[in-house]
Amino acid sequence: MPNPSNYGPDKVLIFDTTLRDGEQSPGATLNAQEKLDIARQLARLGVDIIEAGFPAASPGDLEAVQRIAQTVGQEPRIDRQGNPAEPPVICGLARANPQDIDAAWEAVRPAKHPRIHTFLATSPVHMEYKLKMQPEEVVARVREMVGYAKQYCADVEFSPEDAGRSDPRFLYQVLTAAIAAGATTLNIPDTVGYTTPDEFGRLIRDIREHTPGAKDVVISVHCHNDLGLATANTMAGVQNGARQVEVTINGIGERAGNTSLEEVVMALYVRQQVYETETNIITQEIHRSSDMVSRYTGMVIQPNKAIVGANAFAHEAGIHQDGMLKNKRTYEIMDADTIGLSHSKLVLGKHSGRHAFRVRMEEMGYHLEDEELNKVFRRFKDLADKKKTVSDADLEALVGDEVYQPKETWELVNVQVQCGNNVVPTAVVTLRNTDSGATVTDAGFGSGPVDAVYQGINRIVQVPNVLTEFLVQAVTEGIDANGDVTIRIAVPESRGFTHTAQGRPRRRLFSGRGIDTDIIVASAKAYMQALNKLIDAESATQSTVHIANGERSAV
Repeated sequence: MPNPSNYGPDKVLIFDTTLRDGEQSPGATLNAQEKLDIARQLARLGVDIIEAGFPAASPGDLEAVQRIAQTVGQEPRIDRQGNPAEPPVICGLARANPQDIDAAWEAVRPAKHPRIHTFLATSPVHMEYKLKMQPEEVVARVREMVGYAKQYCADVEFSPEDAGRSDPRFLYQVLTAAIAAGATTLNIPDTVGYTTPDEFGRLIRDIREHTPGAKDVVISVHCHNDLGLATANTMAGVQNGARQVEVTINGIGERAGNTSLEEVVMALYVRQQVYETETNIITQEIHRSSDMVSRYTGMVIQPNKAIVGANAFAHEAGIHQDGMLKNKRTYEIMDADTIGLSHSKLVLGKHSGRHAFRVRMEEMGYHLEDEELNKVFRRFKDLADKKKTVSDADLEALVGDEVYQPKETWELVNVQVQCGNNVVPTAVVTLRNTDSGATVTDAGFGSGPVDAVYQGINRIVQVPNVLTEFLVQAVTEGIDANGDVTIRIAVPESRGFTHTAQGRPRRRLFSGRGIDTDIIVASAKAYMQALNKLIDAESATQSTVHIANGERSAV
């Protein structure tokens, strides 16, 4: 197995599936460059295995995984002690058929440490209604397809989908066949978030005890959060011998999401005396990773989210504040700077220079290229003219608004709005087409100023869509705060990009996020980002090969 120093009884491997399972969240569509950016950040975070996608889903997904394998999968990195370290394992998901496994291998083979992850359902309901296979057929297919993957790749992972609702005795048979065929990691998924911690912990313990060869391979867990038990189930798995955990940044994923990387990592860090294990994660990169994924996917983090929520280190109650002033351990079990949150010693304002700005960016962990730094610095100076002091939260928002951007087919040049009592809201919008260089101006009328802006944009871009979500929140406190707008748009079924098993188009969602002290401008930026994602996806899917039987890449 690759990176043998990372394997051991006291080491829990972090398998991140943000780019595969996480991207299946409605509206969380990522393009190839965004996936590559996130993969690089996951490598900086210290993730051991990156599940970069489902290569058989489309040529675009295969290409994205291949790019990650060719770059992140070959680039040395720095470990927690500051020493040179091996690149992460790059993994591709494949259903248990030769075509999927061929595609997965083509995608991950450029990596220094490639892995093929194949799966087949084992629960009675899945076997009867989805697979239409008898149990003995499932065992035979697992043996055959794990062996097929093994001819390509020394590192093969197998998952019995819906293991949480499977007959344990049948699981032992399936897993025994997978080990005999060459599987090096056995992943046990609670695919629908059905089990409780006691049940799931017992399942992991029994698999290790009753499956021949199980103690010679890595046992992994992959839990969903349908009952809010994903992290608890994952930790129960670790306590019962699992040494790989499959997680996503911010817990994003299908339905209620996956186990949250930051929750598991910090639970193992803070309660090390309980779990007696450690990870290779550089915890100071957690906040930055969380912010990047949130901004790229457009999925806002709830304020009370554990570890990375805006309120995670905030104290308002008088009793709490009094305790914190006397000793912060009264109400904080970890330090904010452990996850990469720190308080600036530099006060940035309109008189601050580029050097101070670069230093602050680097202190916050943002190592920007010169062009990126210049863009953010210009935005900073504009903001500093409107605000006396620019906070770290403002700077993070500016980085997100300038750096975490999709390919722009249409660029917002100017927006002007007239609205008020007894006035029909009117917006004049100017956009520039980056392909032709043409600048187009048009007007829109609506029920409010934002609606008028969106109508004006629609007249120019002419891409049908439906606004399904609109959220405005302040980045910081005060009347001069930046407005942070997140929107989600749906593509009408007639312009769908994927298809159901019956061949009908499946509607897709695209998110956008914009930052500005003027919430109308922020709203326009968010809408333009969502539209550009839609246009880019529509262009990329002209050659897409759809999954013929409609089976999702869910484990």
